[in-house]
Amino acid sequence: MGFARVLSRAQAGLDAPQVAVEVHLGSGLPTFSIVGLPAAAVKESRERVRAALSTCGFDLPAGRITVNLAPADLPKEGGRYDLPVAVGVLLASGQVDPGFDPARTEFYGELALTGELKPVPGLLLAALHARRAGHAIVVPSFNVREVLPAGTCVLALSSLAELAGEGQGLQCFIDDPHAADELDEQRDAGVDHAGVPDLSDVRGQHQAKRALLIAAAGAHSLLMIGPPGSGKTMLAQRLPGLLPPLDEAQALEVAAIAAVAECAMRDGGGHARHRRPLACSVPPFRAPHHTASAHAIVGGGSSVRPGEVSLAHHGVLFLDELPEFDRRVLESLREPLECGRVSVVRANQRAEYPASFLLVAAMNPCPCGRHGLASPPCTCLPEQVKRYNARISGPLRDRIDLQLRLAQVPAEAIVGGAAGNTPCGATGPGVPATSAQARALVHAARRRQLARQGCLNAHLSAADTMRHCMPDAGGAELLRAATNRHGLSARAQHRVLRVARSIADLEGRHNVGPIDVAESLALRLQD
Repeated sequence: MGFARVLSRAQAGLDAPQVAVEVHLGSGLPTFSIVGLPAAAVKESRERVRAALSTCGFDLPAGRITVNLAPADLPKEGGRYDLPVAVGVLLASGQVDPGFDPARTEFYGELALTGELKPVPGLLLAALHARRAGHAIVVPSFNVREVLPAGTCVLALSSLAELAGEGQGLQCFIDDPHAADELDEQRDAGVDHAGVPDLSDVRGQHQAKRALLIAAAGAHSLLMIGPPGSGKTMLAQRLPGLLPPLDEAQALEVAAIAAVAECAMRDGGGHARHRRPLACSVPPFRAPHHTASAHAIVGGGSSVRPGEVSLAHHGVLFLDELPEFDRRVLESLREPLECGRVSVVRANQRAEYPASFLLVAAMNPCPCGRHGLASPPCTCLPEQVKRYNARISGPLRDRIDLQLRLAQVPAEAIVGGAAGNTPCGATGPGVPATSAQARALVHAARRRQLARQGCLNAHLSAADTMRHCMPDAGGAELLRAATNRHGLSARAQHRVLRVARSIADLEGRHNVGPIDVAESLALRLQD
């Protein structure tokens, strides 16, 4: 008879609760049972462990083998428990000598029948929680690079056969010798904006560039309305280049969400999609197709995976052809736009994910896209135009800070006039020529906001808006007149004030004046 206890972790949303893999060897008929609410993949680990032990030269203990995954009421999924189960059997049967502290070491890995360790998804989240607990982690060699950014002690193992050897036990695990160098390379690559499209590529559209700058400065949502080919998508793709790099905590949070999404897709039988490098400091940019479901956008499904609003956390969510999205999908954006989080509840699961993203949306002015243009003229009936615009509900529009109408780009902006070609990056007053110049202005404006109120202007509460964004007498009178004329709601007035505060921060002004309120109103009331 023998007993061993090995630590691991489950994955539940952005939480990684501790799981104790308890192995008991008893007398009786030979059986191998796993209890503790295991999923099918976990139950099948009995056969993988049995074959891997035999292939690597170990003996499967005779009698009853009982494996308990505690706590018993927590669902266990995936192949990550193969290695802790195998190590527990070896320790309980005395076939290896522990060269580690069982109370401070966690094991993860899926076993092949040959004993080789296969990579498992979602280990960055487990590594982050292990670091908080002060634990070391043992992972497959393929997962070392993934868990390096967590900053915990990482021990690599490529095969269960490495546990064999006279007197070595588990002391054969060593820290990856290139861990520090590789982590530094990841961080250096993360702050590189070289692959991000630059603002200098956009010709004309000076007001739209100015709106992008303001949106980036205060994390304000933006809706661009314009005919096809006016540059809406091109502008949106350049917004991440205007945002400052993510700090280490933000980059790890974004990477953890991506790892959870990949883990959920694999557990659901799908294939992991290509994702950004781990701990990348460039803000994420997500652009789902308009046929995406509500589960894909806000999260959910059988595995309660994070949606696009969470994958865009600390970055940009771009919704092109906004009216073509399902009405229920668009209405589901209202909660995360307000509170920056999304709670996904299913019959037997619940998960909460962060969703503090900068929303950028684009749409045509009518179904044919020519409304308001002289040549060729719009072919849509007035009722068609009205129905098309009504697909975006009033409450959702009310939550979008900047609502900009784009005109067609004149030929002079593309090929130049008689005096010669327009220089690349030529722009109007108040608009930097390149993304690097704009990023510096945005970074300075955000520093002012964080020093003043501890958060970005778009995230201010109603009370904090009145405290930090109130304009002087001239600005207040201008807002009062606009409210009376256009019927602005209380929410809309607060958003106008926050945008005006961001404009003042960009210009380095301490007070919000009439010029800031006027520009904020102009970027919201272009109708």
